[in-house]
Amino acid sequence: MKNCILAIESSCDDSSIAILDKDNFNCLFHKKISQEKEHSHYGGVVPELAARLHSEALPKILQQCKSYFDKLCAIAVTNEPGLSVSLVGGIAMAKSLALALDVPLIAINHLKGHIYSLFLEQKEEYDMGILLVSGGHTMVLKVDEKGFLEILAKSNDDSFGESFDKVAKMMNLGYPGGVVIENLAKKARIKNFHFSVPMIHSKELNFSFSGLKNQTRLELTKHQHLDENTKSEIAYAFEEAACLHIIDKCRKIFTKHRFKKFGVVGGASANLNLRGRLQTLCEEFECELKLAPLEFCADNALMIARAAISAYERGEFVGVNEDILSPKNTNLAKL
Repeated sequence: MKNCILAIESSCDDSSIAILDKDNFNCLFHKKISQEKEHSHYGGVVPELAARLHSEALPKILQQCKSYFDKLCAIAVTNEPGLSVSLVGGIAMAKSLALALDVPLIAINHLKGHIYSLFLEQKEEYDMGILLVSGGHTMVLKVDEKGFLEILAKSNDDSFGESFDKVAKMMNLGYPGGVVIENLAKKARIKNFHFSVPMIHSKELNFSFSGLKNQTRLELTKHQHLDENTKSEIAYAFEEAACLHIIDKCRKIFTKHRFKKFGVVGGASANLNLRGRLQTLCEEFECELKLAPLEFCADNALMIARAAISAYERGEFVGVNEDILSPKNTNLAKL
């Protein structure tokens, strides 16, 4: 019986393939090969390197999926947003598979995939708020009773995750910066540094991390030789201000939109400081906090496969000859 969907994710620096049973959401296969080690030497993702590594990793993962080919009813692939040179490898593989196996092709928006990481083993839920914090995006979304999405707030400049990466690069801590900064901040003892929370007195709901990033840079320039204690204290001050900025804007949004449920997704949502503060905020507003499993916060094909199940049920297929590649976010209207 053909009841499984194979999904491919290659929007940035993670090569991943997953196979999900569309009838019961059972995961039959999931594997991800990260490129973090290769990009860490450069302090960020190098597009050309990412493309080459995808071309090596994806075929290796696919080789392990052959025994499931006769069970596939569709192929899904991330087609937006992301790095063009990364997306194209996954799309080419997905189109080839759809043709060879004579099954439909489904194009999935990467951000929508992150939202579906909340519902990996269950039917999706509507009428809720969503905070999406990743390396490339920071936004608050409203999902109405019919699943339509409205962007309530977004970053005017850097994303939450991107700001962590850039601060880590300033401090020569490597890439990705989120985990490095978070772990370093935990070691802070004296907490001598205090950065102002961005836009704390502004009524604007959008986020901005560029000013906080510059505050950090200015503080770093005052110290020619950074010891571990100073590094940890600066990391702590930065993380505190960044998380408080998210909470400040979410609090303003909560006063306007009384959500019964509030989901938090994206790679940067794994930050435990942020999770703890959001839990407190949701309790204050009597709102249920829904979190994606830590292991599936970062980019992965399982969330793409889960989103594809809903797309399959609605018959949302694309042709193998269609140009579906879109580096920018163009299709985030409905869950």
